[in-house]
Amino acid sequence: MNKGELVEAVAKKVKMPKAQVQRVLDETFDVVKKTMKTKRVQLIGFGTFEAVKRKKRDGINPATGKKIVIPAKRVPRFKAGQAMKDAVK
Repeated sequence: MNKGELVEAVAKKVKMPKAQVQRVLDETFDVVKKTMKTKRVQLIGFGTFEAVKRKKRDGINPATGKKIVIPAKRVPRFKAGQAMKDAVK
C-alpha cells in the first residue's frame, strides 16, 4: 500500500474527502518527523518512532573493494508495539 492508497482507504472508512485526509496525514507525518529530532513518539498499540545514534563502523566500498569508515550518525527507528505484532501474526 502506498500513501495514495492509504489516503483513499482512510477517507472511505471515516467518510471524509480525500483532500482533507491527505492534509491530516501530511501534518501527522510532519509532527512525527519534527518530534523525533528531540524525543521519541510512542503510539500505544501501534509502535514507537525514535532517532538513535549509530556508531561509526568499518565497511567496504562494493564498487572498489576498498575499506572505508562509515561515520556515526542519527537514524530513524520504528519498533512495533505488541498490538501491531499480534495483528501481523
